[in-house]
Amino acid sequence: MTLNRLRGATVVAGILTLAGPALAEPLFWSTQAKPVEESQRMREQVLAGFPGGVDYQPSDEGPWITRFQAEAQAGSGTIAVLGGLHGDLSSLGANLIDLASIDTSGVGDAMLELGQLGTAEQKYIPWMQATYLMVANKQALPYLPAGADINALTYDQLIEWTKALAEATGGPKFGFPAGPRGLKHRFFQGFLLPAYTGSTVTEFHSAEAETAWNAFKELWKYTNPASTGYGFMQEQLVTDEVWVAFDHVARIADAFNQRPDDFVAFPAPAGPKGRAFMPVLAGIAVPTTAPDRAQSLALIEYMLRPETQIATLRATNFFPVIATEIPADMPPSVRASATAIAAMTGAPDALPALLPMGLGDKGGQFSQIYTDTFERIVLNGQPVRAVLDEQAAVLRALMVEANAPCWAPDVASDGPCPVN
Repeated sequence: MTLNRLRGATVVAGILTLAGPALAEPLFWSTQAKPVEESQRMREQVLAGFPGGVDYQPSDEGPWITRFQAEAQAGSGTIAVLGGLHGDLSSLGANLIDLASIDTSGVGDAMLELGQLGTAEQKYIPWMQATYLMVANKQALPYLPAGADINALTYDQLIEWTKALAEATGGPKFGFPAGPRGLKHRFFQGFLLPAYTGSTVTEFHSAEAETAWNAFKELWKYTNPASTGYGFMQEQLVTDEVWVAFDHVARIADAFNQRPDDFVAFPAPAGPKGRAFMPVLAGIAVPTTAPDRAQSLALIEYMLRPETQIATLRATNFFPVIATEIPADMPPSVRASATAIAAMTGAPDALPALLPMGLGDKGGQFSQIYTDTFERIVLNGQPVRAVLDEQAAVLRALMVEANAPCWAPDVASDGPCPVN
C-alpha cells in the first residue's frame, strides 16, 4: 500500500524537518484508470494541476471496497476521494458525505439523480462517462421526417426515417449490431425497453413492453438483413452498406476518424417514457472518514473543471459529464461523440438505464434472455405476448436465484427485482 507523501517536508542530515503544517497529498482511491499507462496519465496530465499534488492510487474492486470498509469501521481513514463506477459506489451511501455544496450546474439532472443513490443527498458527483450512440451518413439527412430534430428524435420518427431511406435508395439502410459480437442486448436493456416502459426488469412483459417489441419489429423491416452478422457498426458505415446505425461509441469511432466529414453522431431516440440511454457512469465521492473534508471537496471541484474534464478524456477515453468545448486536436470521433453524448445526457427527457448490477456470474444469462427474446420475436416471428410471458418466467427465476435487487430506472427493491 502506497503511503501518502508529505508536503512542506525536507530532510537535513537524515532528519525529517517540517516547514509549516504537514499536509498529506489527498489519496484518490479509484477503481478506474487501472492500466499503468492510464494511471500515469491521470497523475501527470489530469491531477498535476491540483495545488500540492494528489496521490492517485487505482485498485481492483475487491481491495478497493475492503480498504473503504475497514476505514469506515475504524471511524477514521486516509482516503480523501473515492472514484468508481456507479455500481461500485451504489452500496456505500451511508458512509459518504453529502456533496450538495459542489457546483454541479454543468451536469445533467438525470445523472445527478443517479448520484443521490436513492437518498435526498448528493452521495457522489458524476465524474466521467461512456455510452452508446446513433450515427448517420450525412446523405441520409435529407430524408428525415418533416420537422424532425435529429438531436430529439422519437422511435416513431426513426422508423419513418428508415422507411423513407429504404424507399429512396432501393434497399434497407439502417444497420444494427445483431451479430454474435454485437452489443444488441445492451440496446434492448438500456434503450428500447426503458424508453417504452420506464423499466429494464420489472415491466419486462407489460403491455408497454409489447408495444416496444412491435415497434422494433417495424424498424426491422427497414434494417439491412445482413445485420445478423454485424459486430462493430463502423465497418458497415465506412463501406456505405448502411447509412444509419446504433452502437457503442468505441465501435463507431473509425467511421468518423476515416471519413470525418461524412458522418454525424446523435442521441438515441425517445419513447413514451423518455430518452432512455445506457451510461457507463463513473463518479467521485468523499468518505465520512476523509482526513480533510475541505481538501476533498476542493479536489472534486477541480475534477469538474472543463479543462480537467478534457484532460480526463485524453487520459482515459471516458467522456466529460459536463457540456464543454472539445479541442480541435482531438480525434474526429471524440469531437462528434462528445457533442452527441452531451445532447443525450442533458436532454430534458433523459432517462438513464444503468448496466445490470448485482448479478454476479449470472450477467451473461441475464443478457441472453434479451437476446433470445429478440431472436424469437423479430427473427423467428413468434407472437410477442407469448414470448414475453415465457421469457418473463425465465427472467423472474434468474433474479431470484441471483438475489439481485432492482437498479435504475427500476425502483429500488429490498429483495430480488420483481418481474410483474
